[in-house]
Amino acid sequence: MLETLRSLQKALQLEKLEKFRRRVSFGDLITDRWENAREYGFGEGSSCYDNVLILGDVKVGKATWIGPNVILDGLGGLVIGDHCSISSGVQIYSHDTVRRSVTLGREPIAYAPTAIADGVYIGPNSVIAKGVSIGASAVIGAMSFVNTDIPAGKKAWGCPARVMGDVDLSNVGSP
Repeated sequence: MLETLRSLQKALQLEKLEKFRRRVSFGDLITDRWENAREYGFGEGSSCYDNVLILGDVKVGKATWIGPNVILDGLGGLVIGDHCSISSGVQIYSHDTVRRSVTLGREPIAYAPTAIADGVYIGPNSVIAKGVSIGASAVIGAMSFVNTDIPAGKKAWGCPARVMGDVDLSNVGSP
């Protein structure tokens, strides 16, 4: 049976390579990203790779793409809007154990809701700390650590992330 499974995996991997020029985990070979998102109750047209870690209360709007190897921590509440792109390796948190750890367990785990508005792009391997709100149509650069709110329509990047300018929406809707 194991040999049959390996043969099937190899055939599916070849098919994926030829069609999409990519290799994915075994789970993503045999599951559908859109079905995964539907099973989590995410909005219509959203997709979610099989290897995404989802904890607690996570709400995702419609047409949002959640890339591979993402962590969505909703233990303190996490809302992600419509038409967002959550790139590969992004980690979004709504709790931390900092105070609990440094006080040797005397302080409780800290929770705070995190919110990502509509049309937000979060670049690969970025980390969004608990309690942060990112406004509509904001862009977060790759490998950023976001520990403060980012206003709507702004570009931010770095460690820690800082607002670096406005998102150019002047040609939106133009042919």
